[in-house]
Amino acid sequence: MLAGLQDVTFEFGARTIVKDATWHIQPNERIGLIGYNGTGKSTLLKVLVGEYLPSSGSVERSRETTIGYLHQDLLSFDTNESILQVALGAFERILLLEKQIEELGNRLEKEHENETLVQEYADKLHELDTLGGYNIHHQTEEVLQGLGFANADVQRPYKEFSGGWRMRVLLAKMILQQPDLLLLDEPTNHLDLPSIEWLEKYLMHYKGAVVIVSHDKYFLNRMVTKIVELYQQQLHFYNGNFDFYETEKELRLEMQQRAFENQQEYIRQQERFIERFRAKATKAAQAQSAIKRLDKLERIEDVSVDRPEIKINFQVDKIPGKIICTLKNVTKKFGDIKIVENTGAEINRGDKIALIGANGKGKSTLLRIVAGTESFEGERIWGHNVEESFYAQHQLEALNVQQALLEEMKNAGSQKTEQELRTLLGCFLFSGDDVDKKIRVLSGGEKARVALAKTIVSKANFLILDEPTNHLDLLSIDLLIEALNRYQGSIILVSHDRHFISKTANRIWEIDNYEIKDFAGGYEEWMEWKARKASQAANTAKQAIAIKPEPKPVEAKKEAVAPPPKNNGPIDKELKKEIQKCQKQMQQLEDKINTLLTQKTNLAIQLASPEIYSDKNKFLEVENNYKKAEQQLTGANKEYETIFEKLMELEEKAG
Repeated sequence: MLAGLQDVTFEFGARTIVKDATWHIQPNERIGLIGYNGTGKSTLLKVLVGEYLPSSGSVERSRETTIGYLHQDLLSFDTNESILQVALGAFERILLLEKQIEELGNRLEKEHENETLVQEYADKLHELDTLGGYNIHHQTEEVLQGLGFANADVQRPYKEFSGGWRMRVLLAKMILQQPDLLLLDEPTNHLDLPSIEWLEKYLMHYKGAVVIVSHDKYFLNRMVTKIVELYQQQLHFYNGNFDFYETEKELRLEMQQRAFENQQEYIRQQERFIERFRAKATKAAQAQSAIKRLDKLERIEDVSVDRPEIKINFQVDKIPGKIICTLKNVTKKFGDIKIVENTGAEINRGDKIALIGANGKGKSTLLRIVAGTESFEGERIWGHNVEESFYAQHQLEALNVQQALLEEMKNAGSQKTEQELRTLLGCFLFSGDDVDKKIRVLSGGEKARVALAKTIVSKANFLILDEPTNHLDLLSIDLLIEALNRYQGSIILVSHDRHFISKTANRIWEIDNYEIKDFAGGYEEWMEWKARKASQAANTAKQAIAIKPEPKPVEAKKEAVAPPPKNNGPIDKELKKEIQKCQKQMQQLEDKINTLLTQKTNLAIQLASPEIYSDKNKFLEVENNYKKAEQQLTGANKEYETIFEKLMELEEKAG
């Protein structure tokens, strides 16, 4: 066991988070820690790492166990160091060794005969080599690039980056430390889709154990093999991914409900017996026995759900025309940075479009262009009877901070009753007296949920949604999915939640090479199409190699090497031998270059294969072989050119 809880009870003020909880985390486990917002998942992680002490019970950790803990509080860290230096901080021992080796090297320049110093210097170099110290810069840059940083970014100061990008740097550092146990609190919150996919692949092959708190079902399904649910102050364990948990939980609740009903019937029978016979002398003993049996009976609890099933209902005032919005010859730049160029697309009535891609590609900018709140070159043609409602982070500024939540919702003009508005706010995690809070006292996440609720309650027939699932828990996301599927209007949205996209979108837009690429189908179909395209490209490359094994560059050089011109005069024997030697070397190098080119092309095809890049170790092995082949090819070409020039000189001498 790496770490765990034994009969732990923890109270946060007057509120109990867990009661008599036992949980043992074993090596190599992949665990998803789930529960409604506010149940205490993040608090439980802090108990595990020792930041909070339990009221009773014990937190157990092996003395040798190293723990990495990624959480939102880390954002308070600040420094002028580059992000590369911050991430390299993962290699404390190696960095210390590098410093010691440098100091010893300086001393050896003056004390080069000091054998003790020479031995210490050699020992440090050996330890550095054993720890892989010569590879840490490449390794660190690789992880940072996987999490979305460009090569030019790695030398920029950490303090220049926003909170989301800072969290990526700290995640990179934690991954590089390779602790025995990784505790990740909402790691996908600040990642775009390519970075989430990279993190998935990395963690699938991570050698330690991983515990993840996440509201991303898709991520949990692909990542974890065990679910721990914090529910009604208890930990409930499910040996499977999130889909398994949902199915199994439903079965457990059904069985519990049946057992509860059967026990209640038994209790009623016993109570009737007791009531009927306790006054009769002949049956008094049996009645007393029945009372004792009921007193000792371990009662099964009724199945109760913390939050009832609620439906979010949309209302649409007007039916729009067939075309919602047309973009023509759209170009958008920020200074020298191009977002889109001379591109266009059309949104039709009933379309539910997911706009996806890496951060920095301009997804939110394109949403603003569609909404008419961003300047651009080109045309945006609005359809007939279109009434839009735009949800984005900047919409928080439009909230009246002096009003209570319920009043703000009443002023949204939906004509819904107070009870309907309370129910809707419940879907967005506001219950009871929460609805009477002033908006000014809410956190950023809570304000975002109010702004989203206002968007939902409008009677618009076209919704523009920028990251609507941020700050929602799993149940709220599911309720929003159901609502959007029932919604009769049109939608364009940006989200990094693949489960949300796959359940809502019927079209995919991707910004690729500054153009809007439109795919008529859902997310799963789009992924299959992308995989087919990659496979076809790989097959085409393989066929090209089979058809034309001798690359053109080498053929061109072969043509340049003409046989020595006939000369009737005598040729020096040594010169003739030298010419023949050069010709033989060139032939050998041509064969070598052909082999290396074929090898390099095959390795490039392997790198593009999903089977390879989903296996981290295999990918690294193939990548290293590719780089080695590339270096050997460069060296062989240089050697070829040198010998070619020498041959030309020799042939000139020979006439």
